[in-house]
Amino acid sequence: MRGSTASDADPATTEAAEEREASGAADEPTGAAEEHAGGVGEYVEDARRARWAAVGTGALLTCAGLGAALLRAAGAAPALVPAAYALGAAVCASAAVLGARGRTRRALWLLIAGTMIMAVGDQSD
Repeated sequence: MRGSTASDADPATTEAAEEREASGAADEPTGAAEEHAGGVGEYVEDARRARWAAVGTGALLTCAGLGAALLRAAGAAPALVPAAYALGAAVCASAAVLGARGRTRRALWLLIAGTMIMAVGDQSD
């Protein structure tokens, strides 16, 4: 035997490869290890994106809440209004910290709670 060619390969292996190629599954990974390695990379990227979103949103809402608290405190609004904005900003700041640590689900709920606190304070004006 001089060397192996495609015609020298095992007929069962060749047929299986041709069937996979014909069905369009040739590009898909076949082993469980390959599927697991691809899924972990996507999971890490999604987790990183969620952390950045939680931190960015928390920082933005914190700045907005503090700005609104300062503006309302300088005006003729009741004391409850700037206090509600400041409390909501503090809750959003804690959500940003939790998001940076990877606790994105808790950060989301704190962002919702902080925004609701600010909205209730705005309604009491």
